[in-house]
Amino acid sequence: MPKAYVYTRHGGPETEAFADLDRPVPGPGELLIAVRAAGVNPVDWKLRGGFRRPGEGDARFPVVLGSEAAGVVEETGAGVTGFAAGDEVFGNTPTGAFAEYALLTASMTAHKPAALSFTDAATLPVAAATAYDGVRQLDLPEGATLLVTGAGGGVGVAALQIARAWGLRVVGVAGEAKKDLVESLGAVHVPSGPGLADRVRAVAPEGVDGVYDLVGGEVLAEAADLLADRTRLITAGAPPETVGALGGARVVRARTAAVLDEVAELVVAGELDPHVSRTFPLDEADEALRAVEGGHALGKIVIEVAI
Repeated sequence: MPKAYVYTRHGGPETEAFADLDRPVPGPGELLIAVRAAGVNPVDWKLRGGFRRPGEGDARFPVVLGSEAAGVVEETGAGVTGFAAGDEVFGNTPTGAFAEYALLTASMTAHKPAALSFTDAATLPVAAATAYDGVRQLDLPEGATLLVTGAGGGVGVAALQIARAWGLRVVGVAGEAKKDLVESLGAVHVPSGPGLADRVRAVAPEGVDGVYDLVGGEVLAEAADLLADRTRLITAGAPPETVGALGGARVVRARTAAVLDEVAELVVAGELDPHVSRTFPLDEADEALRAVEGGHALGKIVIEVAI
């Protein structure tokens, strides 16, 4: 039976286990893929801990971990057009990705360009697409200055590059261990920690025109004080009520295949490097998740599934 990495109840790492599960059957609007790679994201361990996305019902255990995958189409569900068995694709999964087989939502799945590896493709549906949606939502004019907090993680790394590709000046807030990475992406690095606003003003005395927050908490509040126009404040790191009280908004996710096509084209064009810092085989999915849950991963972590 196909192997998968699951959690059996809400809680910490002690709830995780490998399991042999029946091969999924695609329903209407779904694709079954043989997984070649799956991206690892903070939302994965947050869902294990009990977080639910808006509109989601209660979890039905065991739950396969993972939210994004790349692989080869095995079957298509009713009503699916534009995909056929053998197609190489990547996209969002509603039922988990750390497995030999996964279901993708066809409307949130794109064809993988031949020049794009499965490993890089598996990083795009969550982190890169979130980055793309946020930078587009801010709609800053060319030459404007964007501040990105949490700039050394998967979304932050993509946001820095997408903003630069669209002609923005970028200031990235991250720990000292991620300074070289942030600067290698063409951003001005500002160390994280108390006193953030003063350090940003020192490197951007003319001010910042937009803030893309990926941290929340005190970092979000301090970054908000740097803006004259709070409508240019967005976050993927704080709940709607928190950022709303500051005059900003949550990132609005498009969740479409068109966005996946756009970010894939940026990778192929050399304007976006997903910065996969480490890969793990499926047998080490637990270690891959620990690397992200620890909060110190540079760029993206990916699980690769052997053929």
